[in-house]
Amino acid sequence: MHEMSLAREVLHILENQARLQKFSRVHAVTVTIGPLAAVDGPALHFAFEAVTQGTLAEGAELHMEHPAARGCCRHCGHCFTMDSWLTPCPHCGGPAQAEGGQEMQVKDLQVSDEGMRRR
Repeated sequence: MHEMSLAREVLHILENQARLQKFSRVHAVTVTIGPLAAVDGPALHFAFEAVTQGTLAEGAELHMEHPAARGCCRHCGHCFTMDSWLTPCPHCGGPAQAEGGQEMQVKDLQVSDEGMRRR
């Protein structure tokens, strides 16, 4: 389950940002996960809850956004939204080259220090 490694990396990012931005508590985290990233949402939620126990992010809400993946046809150059790695070009049926949708990144944090919430 690579979601555990991903959750640990999110926690590492939170801890680094806490040091840089001087906050002590994370209330919510929003991550964007491309549809081609092969991340199981429920497994990531479970892993995030497990790795954040006893940390500045314990009890934090994990929100996930799933932007559309984009690809362009290798034959005709038409660009379109992809549902999977195997989505053919809707124009000519040719194979697609993914141009996005493989990423996972921390997009937004809701944090506080000394009881004050900030975004």
